[in-house]
Amino acid sequence: MRTTKWRKSSRSGNGQAGSDCVEARAAGAGFEVRDSKLSEDSPVFGLEQGDFVALLENAKR
Repeated sequence: MRTTKWRKSSRSGNGQAGSDCVEARAAGAGFEVRDSKLSEDSPVFGLEQGDFVALLENAKR
């Protein structure tokens, strides 16, 4: 399975207080998402491509 590096949202606030955000990476045919403030201790959620796109669209609202 091909997995890329974690990428943090450009709206994360660069680690400032109150800048809770998520990180995502490509993993196989889908994506993985985790809580950025927990880093390696965060649970990782696997999403299919369509579900990841839907998550991004809803986050824009």
